[in-house]
Amino acid sequence: MAGCGSMPEDLATLSQLDESVLLEVLSTRFRHDHIYTYVGDILVAINPFKYLPLYEKSEAEKYKSCSKSHLPPHIFAVADRAYRSMLGRLATGPKNQCIVISGESGAGKTESTKLLLRQIMELCKGNSQLERQILQMNPLLEAFGNAQTVMNDNSSRFGKYIQLRFHNTAVKGAKINEYLLEKSRVVHQDEGERNFHIFYYMFAGISAADQEVYGLLDPKFYRYLNHKYGAAETIQDWSKKYNEVCNALDMVGFLEQEQVDMMTILAGILSLGNIIYEPQENGILKVTDQSKGWLKAAAGQFGVEEEELLKCLICTMAVTRGESIQRYHSKQQAEDARDSIAKVAYGRIFGWIVSKVNQLLAPKEDVYTTELQEIGILDIFGFENFAVNRYEQMCINLANEQLQYFFNHHIFIMQQNEYKEEGIEWETITYKDNKSILDLFLARPLGVFSLLDEQSAFPQATDRTFVDKLNSSFKGNPHFKIDRSRAAGFTVIHYAGKIQYNASGFLEKNRDTIPASIRGLFINSITPLLSVLFAATVSRTGTLMAHQRPSKTEDNFNSTRKQSVGAQFRHSLAVLMEKMFAANPHFIRCVKPNIKKLPDHLDSKLFMDQLRYNGLLETIRIRKDGYSWRPFFKEFAERYGILLITPNISPTKESCFAILQTTGLKDWKSGKSRLFLKYWHQDDLAKCIERLEKAAIIIQKSYKRFRCQSRYKILLAELQNQRQLELERQIEERRQMELEQEMERKKQEMEWKNEKAVAPPIPFPRKKKPLPRPRSAAVDKFRNAVQPPVPRPRSKLVEATPFDNSRDRMNSSWLQEQADKEQKQINQKRATIRWFKETQARKVIQNGSFPCWFHGMITRRESEDLLANQPLGCFLVRVSGSREGYTLTFRGVDRCRHYMIEMQPNGKYVILGEDKAHPSLPDLVDYYKTVGIQPFMEVLTTPCGQKCDHEPDYEELRNFSVTTNTRDKSSFSTAADNSTHDRVHNELSKLFIPPDSPLSLQPQVPPVMRKITDRKLQAAASGRSAAMNSENWIEDEHEGGKRTFPRLYPSIRLAMREIQQVHEQQSLFHGRNSGEEFVPDLPPKQFKERHRIQLLGSEHYNKK
Repeated sequence: MAGCGSMPEDLATLSQLDESVLLEVLSTRFRHDHIYTYVGDILVAINPFKYLPLYEKSEAEKYKSCSKSHLPPHIFAVADRAYRSMLGRLATGPKNQCIVISGESGAGKTESTKLLLRQIMELCKGNSQLERQILQMNPLLEAFGNAQTVMNDNSSRFGKYIQLRFHNTAVKGAKINEYLLEKSRVVHQDEGERNFHIFYYMFAGISAADQEVYGLLDPKFYRYLNHKYGAAETIQDWSKKYNEVCNALDMVGFLEQEQVDMMTILAGILSLGNIIYEPQENGILKVTDQSKGWLKAAAGQFGVEEEELLKCLICTMAVTRGESIQRYHSKQQAEDARDSIAKVAYGRIFGWIVSKVNQLLAPKEDVYTTELQEIGILDIFGFENFAVNRYEQMCINLANEQLQYFFNHHIFIMQQNEYKEEGIEWETITYKDNKSILDLFLARPLGVFSLLDEQSAFPQATDRTFVDKLNSSFKGNPHFKIDRSRAAGFTVIHYAGKIQYNASGFLEKNRDTIPASIRGLFINSITPLLSVLFAATVSRTGTLMAHQRPSKTEDNFNSTRKQSVGAQFRHSLAVLMEKMFAANPHFIRCVKPNIKKLPDHLDSKLFMDQLRYNGLLETIRIRKDGYSWRPFFKEFAERYGILLITPNISPTKESCFAILQTTGLKDWKSGKSRLFLKYWHQDDLAKCIERLEKAAIIIQKSYKRFRCQSRYKILLAELQNQRQLELERQIEERRQMELEQEMERKKQEMEWKNEKAVAPPIPFPRKKKPLPRPRSAAVDKFRNAVQPPVPRPRSKLVEATPFDNSRDRMNSSWLQEQADKEQKQINQKRATIRWFKETQARKVIQNGSFPCWFHGMITRRESEDLLANQPLGCFLVRVSGSREGYTLTFRGVDRCRHYMIEMQPNGKYVILGEDKAHPSLPDLVDYYKTVGIQPFMEVLTTPCGQKCDHEPDYEELRNFSVTTNTRDKSSFSTAADNSTHDRVHNELSKLFIPPDSPLSLQPQVPPVMRKITDRKLQAAASGRSAAMNSENWIEDEHEGGKRTFPRLYPSIRLAMREIQQVHEQQSLFHGRNSGEEFVPDLPPKQFKERHRIQLLGSEHYNKK
């Protein structure tokens, strides 16, 4: 094992082992930016809180099929080990793998997950778009599931287990399992914390015009955001993140209507939080005058009636003995109902995103007929101990207790039990067992969660009664401490330390109920996404199943059989552990060097505390002295029997000993039924197998060369023999023909002499010369020496060789195959032409013609000929003849390069292998004029024009007919007079417009179905500036609307205007009292446009 002076890379090789030595080695490595260290086959990763050049592409290449002893410790090595183990190239045959990443909040688990995913996609890289889509999961899930906490700026507020599915070496699909989203963060954040990232990304990335569409005002207006925003630098970073999220949505395959609905619902959640109640004289609640606009906005954003939404917020409808009874809420109950709606709506959006991603990334292969291997990556919330620990922290810490038990079971319990069973001499290593803590939480019927479910079932139970129940049940438990304070709370001594929990809100969060009528209201919403979310069912593990509607007999939210949040979480943890126990685990222990998130600073006390409760010292000892690899005799002999180079060896103990002696391995032991090997023995045996595989490849190469040479010599001898026989046959035929000709000549001479001697006395008319016999044709052909020789057909008298027979037999089948292949290509071309004419032609046309870089359906060779003498970066786009898509061809440094352009299910265009989706081909071309295309990072420069100037290059598409009026024809002819290229482009435009249709470049579809990007494309086509101001945007909107809008957009806009008017009145009132001019706190663009928007009036909206 390579080392760095006094910095060993594997702690299991330390001769002296205690806490001081461990701290010194790790702190020294940390100061030298060596953040990764091995403990046998376990990786310890220290968060550097700064950028390190450890993850470049060159570094990733080094760790492909690497040997652990030749390279320093790295997380890429763990990815490579898991990938090779999954393929069966290491200790065992092909088997499912799982990578467990654990550590405190802020220790770097999320970043480690992203690095692992990236490296595994590099290892299985097959130039598949699926690989890019899988990598786009991370920015999407981070935006909706991560938030800033006091311990971590990008803390995962949910757990996820990513399952990557493989067939052979290629990835075929992915699935995400999510656990316990912290929904309470939507409505409440502690000091120094923020809401989920997506809310801030929206305000930073959405334009002022789009904010008006969704019904968003200044972020400081919103109570759910604590009336706070961010600094200018942070906002700029959020804007970039928002663009990444939008691109991820496009890449994965979300439709534009779905994205608009999702953003509108998120805006509705924020508006809902600003609704404030006040009692009337009769005691019934009403919405304050200042928040009536927010109620109207929320109703419009949710796509429901304002009165119906208010009724669901302030009262509950109960049916007793056939009578409907309205029970009005108190102010606290109404606020709880409001917040519960916001939490459930956000939770459903997050669950729908995960479900949609799983649906789009599911393997296309039939899982029943194709065996898929799997690598799972677990990234779950770290252990948390805040100033106030609530229900979410209890569930999070329980998950970490479960992971610690899994680690202990795999590293200590299972290993030491096998030593005893197999009779191996072993001094037992003590470790901190947390089984009793798990029993405290999960035991039935007297566990914390069982008692919580029991209390949640009683309507009259309170958080205080729940705590009293815990105190009486666990009074003598060493891991439970009674809290003597007045507040409802209790203390649990976890494996990582003592945690005091505030039980306030435990019962309500565990029930997770919302008003009964709200579900029916949202199911009938005119916003399709909201209706789908609330019509979906929830599985036992809390997973949203959007394609299954609940039965009429079961109310998904209010049934007594509905599982509590705690029950769902326990069941999901049980399923997770079942998957992990069935796989081969790889462990990464993340450690946080300091609590202030400072680079190059290590807090020794905090650092050692984490090492102690992770059991790192005991782990080092058992990895140093123990045997982490314990295969059975049969398993080992079957896997490594090839090293004996003996056929048909028996899978016995003696065979295993022979293999070990052949390889020269040391420090191993043998038990009753299995071998006990060190962790490094796997790499040593893998090297032996690798050497044998290389030797086998050389043998195969030599044998194949010999076999091909022998076959070639046989065929060559047969061919020479065939030629010799053919030559002899030709000589014999010529000799026979000469003899026949000579005999014919003599016969004719004899006949002529006889006729001359017996002449009659009276002259008769001369007889005609008799016609030659049929064989004379061959004689004449032979006499015609001036004609060039032509090949003669093979005589049937010559015996055919075996080579000839095989070729004759193949002729008919080969010709049939070629004909079928040609017909298939013709059919594919026809289908592609029809696809282009019906779905793509109008999208490519700009300013009444095709762009000069668009060349229709030409072949690869024709495109290369066009670019042969063009400058570097010259490019063209052509329609593919073999699939529904395009190909980008451009002149590279050394040759022409061809990149496939794929169409996503949502209509976006993506270059295969790139991670950027584009709304149109012109947008794609413009983007890559400034950004290089991987892997050569070459940019597009000048477009390549058409090859001919009198007709288009679309041979298969020339027969399209088009009906144009005189004005259209004159416009085309005028354009043709300007330049040769324009004339060709105009001809192309005529060809691609469907028959019997007017020459209109915009498809006639309802405004609500049109895409947001069409407005930008229309502006670019008409020569307007891309950066349109709000006035032009409003005019475009009322001229016909070229984008997707929320269903109740006019209502949302009127509500926003009402809110602004109320705010202005309050601002004027405060300004008069203070004697200063008050400027309303609105977004910059909206503030400039506000007065103009008000002048539009309600009549303008009614016209629309």
